Amino acid sequence: MTRIAIVSLTISRGDAVGNDALEMGRVLSAHGHNVALFSSHWVKKSEHSRDLAELDDFLAGDPEAVLIYHHLVGWAAGLDQLRRAACRRVVKYHNVTPGRFFAGFPGDKVRICQLGREQLRDLAQADCDLYLSASLYNQGELIDAGAPPERCAVVPPFHHIDRLNQLQADTGLLHRLDDGHTNLLFVGRRAPHKGHRFLIDAFAVYCEYYDRNSRLLLVGREEHKLQSYSNLLREQASRLGVLDKVFFIDGATDAELKAYYQRAAVFVLASEHEGFCVPLVEAMALQVPIVAYGAAAVPHTIGDAGLVWDEPDPFLLAQSIDTVVRDVSVRRSLTERGRRRYQQLFTNQRIERDFLHALRPLAA
Repeated sequence: MTRIAIVSLTISRGDAVGNDALEMGRVLSAHGHNVALFSSHWVKKSEHSRDLAELDDFLAGDPEAVLIYHHLVGWAAGLDQLRRAACRRVVKYHNVTPGRFFAGFPGDKVRICQLGREQLRDLAQADCDLYLSASLYNQGELIDAGAPPERCAVVPPFHHIDRLNQLQADTGLLHRLDDGHTNLLFVGRRAPHKGHRFLIDAFAVYCEYYDRNSRLLLVGREEHKLQSYSNLLREQASRLGVLDKVFFIDGATDAELKAYYQRAAVFVLASEHEGFCVPLVEAMALQVPIVAYGAAAVPHTIGDAGLVWDEPDPFLLAQSIDTVVRDVSVRRSLTERGRRRYQQLFTNQRIERDFLHALRPLAA
């Protein structure tokens, strides 16, 4: 049995990093290890984690212990703990959104994102025992920052798709969505790097030239400090004449989320920065065809399971959406490829196998 600490700024269900950390803990505990999760007391704490101040007591100076550090934003206290830990050390890199996307908006996102990008080099050169990345794209950034390639491995994030597959979709929402409209779906938090403005542009073109009986469903929480970003999106939709067809959905239960996927004709993505993008895998697993702008890690996640373009041109995206909606053979091909890619690469069982294989030299 190995003593293993999983450390992240925040650990909570419902976000990609939190799901990954929690499932890591479950898997390692199931294999007989002594596992504890630690997060910062400066943010809303999770019932699943201890305070970072308790980490030293848990590690107890054991050189055979393992510390797994999740890097997603700048966090001076977490990096300090990693540097001075007298045990075996693992970094899980989820990528850090460049701060430029948050310029002009309230809050300290620019600062903590810039710090996170700067700390990437510190992490890469910290001589850790293992560097895990959520995608090949992330691994490339780590190696470019100085991480030794022979200590690097790609392990996608654990997710909650098994739970989505098993539960019953919200029947009331299914009924409301099944009204003859073409439903275009995007799932992801409402943040400036997520490319909502490109989606609204493309949707306006799609409505004008292809299908006026359609709607765009934007499912994702709005951060209070980014309310002005939501206001800009609503102004854009109003200016383009589609405000009544664009639905800003601030939160969804798992049953509601499954209903959105089940009634979606296409999953659309125009994000400018992704380190992996779990909703793409949700769409593959639930057999929703994908049309996307292929920025950052998006092409690595989608592979051949979607129509992916190297620019967010609204006319190109709109035409692609129409092709997927109208051409049964294209739709069938994309959903089959997506389901196959999910089963081959992204099931939790496959991720567990890859994770344990990468960790085996440190936690036998």
